[in-house]
Amino acid sequence: MSVTVIEYILGRLHDVGVNDVFGVPGDYAFPLHDAIVAHHDISWIGCCNELNAGYAADGYARVKGVGAVTTTYGVGELSAISAVAGSYAENLPVFHLVGMPTRATQANRSLVHHTLGNGQFDLFRSMADTVTGASAIITPANAVAETERLIAEALYNRRPVYMALPSDVVDAPIVAQSDPLPLPVSDSTALAAATDAVVGALEAASTACVLPGILLDRLGLREVAQQFVEAADLPFATMFADKSVLEEDHPNYVGMYDGRLMDPAVREFVETCDVVVAFGTMATDFNTGAFTSKLDPDKIVKIDLHSTRVGSTVYQGVEMADLLRALAGRSWSTRQRGGPRPEQLGPVSGSGADPITAEALYPRWADFLRPDDIVIAETGTCSMGLAFARLPRGARFHNQTLWGAIGWATPAALGAAVAAPNRRLVLFTGEGSHQLTAQEIGQFHRRGLKPIIFVLNNNGYLIERMLCTDPDIAYNDVAPWNYTELPHALGCDDWFTPRVNTCAELDAALATAAEGTRAAYIEVMTGTYEVPPLVQKLHENLKTLYNTG
Repeated sequence: MSVTVIEYILGRLHDVGVNDVFGVPGDYAFPLHDAIVAHHDISWIGCCNELNAGYAADGYARVKGVGAVTTTYGVGELSAISAVAGSYAENLPVFHLVGMPTRATQANRSLVHHTLGNGQFDLFRSMADTVTGASAIITPANAVAETERLIAEALYNRRPVYMALPSDVVDAPIVAQSDPLPLPVSDSTALAAATDAVVGALEAASTACVLPGILLDRLGLREVAQQFVEAADLPFATMFADKSVLEEDHPNYVGMYDGRLMDPAVREFVETCDVVVAFGTMATDFNTGAFTSKLDPDKIVKIDLHSTRVGSTVYQGVEMADLLRALAGRSWSTRQRGGPRPEQLGPVSGSGADPITAEALYPRWADFLRPDDIVIAETGTCSMGLAFARLPRGARFHNQTLWGAIGWATPAALGAAVAAPNRRLVLFTGEGSHQLTAQEIGQFHRRGLKPIIFVLNNNGYLIERMLCTDPDIAYNDVAPWNYTELPHALGCDDWFTPRVNTCAELDAALATAAEGTRAAYIEVMTGTYEVPPLVQKLHENLKTLYNTG
């Protein structure tokens, strides 16, 4: 019996790590979705809307390494496109499967629903091309070759890809075969030269450090990077987007580097090192403390996905994975490590009937975290308040630092929980962001998952208040919701759902949530302007953040 197009595609996606596909059904995608539901090794995870499904696939990919989302043509895929763009910005290989009208419908230029009424059926693929690494409209003849090409692109460049399947193609037999494409390997001469150059730069330096970037996580290279740091006995700092890429309880960890906004000891150490080895870091606004970092480009050894720069020399065709393994396997001379020691967020303050201030809240949240936790922190106040918390071993911090779509965190947490149902998941979100995607909490209960969700209610978009010139302007206000009633309304009848207004109430809620016997959804009430230090520093540096000074 011949293999159908969709059998081949789903089989290959499962081969690379996709066990679950997030989506919303639609008629052009019915054959595609029928096949997903019928598949023995892949589960259908229905979401409340396509944007949420895309965010969930993003969160899933952060834990599993790959993710998949499926939508119908036009209305569905465009609803998901912002999530796909976020995965592109954050180097996440997410497969977007789109169900299209039949080939005959397209050939006849029929005026059908979910189109713009102009008989053109390739417009949405063109839109997808701007936010994906590669795309294809699948046919029986090209199904195998294009599937292999898209898988190779997604894995090699860690980008989302787009696969559109006309509904009459899904169950058609494939008519051509193709072998999986091997991923490129380093040019051996260039790799040897780059390795020697990096080693030479480090051996000649009196002081050196490492800035490990998020690409290490995307490539599954955290352990190798940790081996390199230990072998060379190099101190390391992380930037905001790269938090928890390496273990923060490690003796070589010096803290968060955020330009001149925070922690002057870390800034002084990093910026005065003779050599800074940067693995896939990006000098973005939030990574550089609103562009206040002063790293000398001549001191940076820049190791990217497929190339390395040492001084003025660029070594092309050098894969990060190959170079890192070569460095980890070298023998290194001993050196004085140096560097500051990172501090905790500070002592827990407040007790009893005291109101919940930023100083009372964030140290408590930091102390609440356990080894191996999956931490999802929403864009804005929550993530910035936890940025300088030292995570316990194995805990992973996820934030959409570059794309920064508010609302991402709640469905991304769903995806992460589906990817690792046996790990504790802790979601921190502000109430303004939560309003964009809150309905997805019903899916946690539907899947038997037990997240711990903190909803920080500070009476509006606090991060927006701190980034604009008129913080009290009307668009920074949000509708007041009865948040603790949401879980019940969305089917989560057995959840622990307190609202806490005082330090004593917060302590009691944290203790109950820590027991882990059921899911928790805790609304934390604070004053409107209870901001963590990093947010305050950003507010004081708006001119450099927006290049208006």
